[in-house]
Amino acid sequence: MAYFGTIPWSAHVHHCSNLLRAGVSSGSSRSLHMTSRYSAKEYYDVVVVGGGAGGITMSARMKRKVGAGKVAIIEPSETHYYQPMWTLVGGGAKKLANSSRPTASTIPSGVKWIKSEVKGFDPDRNCIRIDDKEISYKYLIISLGIKLQFEKIKGLPEGFNYPKIGSNYSVKTVEKTWKALQDFKKGNAIFTFPNTPVKCAGAPQKIMYLSDAYLRKNGRRSDANFMFNTSLGVIFGVKKYADALMEIIKERNIQVNFKHNLIEVRADKQEAVFENVDNPGETKVYQYEMLHVTPPMGPQDVLVNSPVADAGGWVDVDKHTLQHKKYPNVFGIGDCTNLPTSKTAAAIAAQSAVLDKTISLVMKNQSSTAKYDGYTSCPLVTNYNKVILAEFDYSSQPLETFPIDQGKERRSMYHMKADLMPFLYWNMLLTGYWGGPGPYRKIMHLGMK
Repeated sequence: MAYFGTIPWSAHVHHCSNLLRAGVSSGSSRSLHMTSRYSAKEYYDVVVVGGGAGGITMSARMKRKVGAGKVAIIEPSETHYYQPMWTLVGGGAKKLANSSRPTASTIPSGVKWIKSEVKGFDPDRNCIRIDDKEISYKYLIISLGIKLQFEKIKGLPEGFNYPKIGSNYSVKTVEKTWKALQDFKKGNAIFTFPNTPVKCAGAPQKIMYLSDAYLRKNGRRSDANFMFNTSLGVIFGVKKYADALMEIIKERNIQVNFKHNLIEVRADKQEAVFENVDNPGETKVYQYEMLHVTPPMGPQDVLVNSPVADAGGWVDVDKHTLQHKKYPNVFGIGDCTNLPTSKTAAAIAAQSAVLDKTISLVMKNQSSTAKYDGYTSCPLVTNYNKVILAEFDYSSQPLETFPIDQGKERRSMYHMKADLMPFLYWNMLLTGYWGGPGPYRKIMHLGMK
């Protein structure tokens, strides 16, 4: 029998529902009152919180492991989006409608869809609180993604009601990016990068390169002054790809302003205010003809100050096994975790294969031997037919799949980004059959990597 603390595992599993039946809760009178409000109770072997890429993938894998009817996924949204496509939507190369499917169509048959928001975590009692009841579990997988925080920039999100401004990061604003690009006449085209963690750290640049290519094609590039205003001190975190991008930036006459953080948008005047990251309080105002905003991002509200999160609000997991550092029956995957790697769908694919193995061993009361190496991928779109395929690990070293120099712009990699990857996402990743290119990398490099 597995033990957690001093209580046998079998006692832990039913602790939540027993308390509900009795109307009694461990702890204060406040928790007694809280528990008595929840008359309904549900139990599943595996509960997955969040129906994005990580959540759907793991629910498919867990269904095969424990059986239909024993897995539940908690997700309020009716629509599931393939967000990596939004770079191409903002650049006019794809239609927004092609990036979405009904959530119901992505959830594996037999997995219970609980269409609700999670209101709280109680891992000491193996419970999750939703609107009208508590759900108890044997194993919990948290895949809540990352929260966009436009409101941290003064003047947003209401500034999106004006023209000339867009963001590829939201379904509500991605088409505004394409409109601003089409309507561009003369002036500054400004692209921003915030001073927070972000999902797909290459995306703020991708739309810049596409916008440059679009204006060149339409004979308007000479009327544009391109600026990349980033809060960071480097263009990209991996030197090999940073060097390649700096060559492109130089070649295309793009101005890079490091340590510039967007703090205010005056959309009525078409002004953007940036603060010097190294000297807070020092600001500079730029006029814009087009502004692409990458918003600040952070953990979901329900995670902040919760028992499953670290001090920053991210799910606190072991960076190799994805198992929670304090609660052995809790796991995390994707953007909501404190894994020190880029937050991308490619990272989720590699994480899902490791997490599958980790949970299998934990279910057998064994220690996990699977190790996530931090693999992630970022297809850096540099034109309407060119991509630099960046792949790297925890140490920010290239971890490339193909036996070619991936630091060069390639047409083949663009087709992989635009055509192959969406197919892989919908048909292989979400169904739990794609765990990243690791096995293929060994074959491609004849076992040398």
